[in-house]
Amino acid sequence: MFIAMNRFRIAHGREEEFERIWAERRTNLPEVPGFRAFHLLRGPSAEDHTLFASHTIWESRAHFEDWTRSDAFRRAHSGAGPSAGLYLGPPQFEGFEVVQEITAGER
Repeated sequence: MFIAMNRFRIAHGREEEFERIWAERRTNLPEVPGFRAFHLLRGPSAEDHTLFASHTIWESRAHFEDWTRSDAFRRAHSGAGPSAGLYLGPPQFEGFEVVQEITAGER
């Protein structure tokens, strides 16, 4: 399993706009081979921004990389250009190979 995350620093007062952009975004993720789940996370606030992260779970790194090279990826990101003053810098990507998983009901 592979987890892909992007961290976004969003200017104070623009959080609802950022959440709306994501909610209205066209996605084909449920149909993409290897896709398992997506979460948009709202984190702590700092002096000048609120931290958000997009979090996707994939069956493998290869499935994630295949998606990043697909037409579905290009379509999903075509309208995601930064709005003036919304983002404080570019998103920061982090990718993780899952080395342990514990699920509900396991002992």
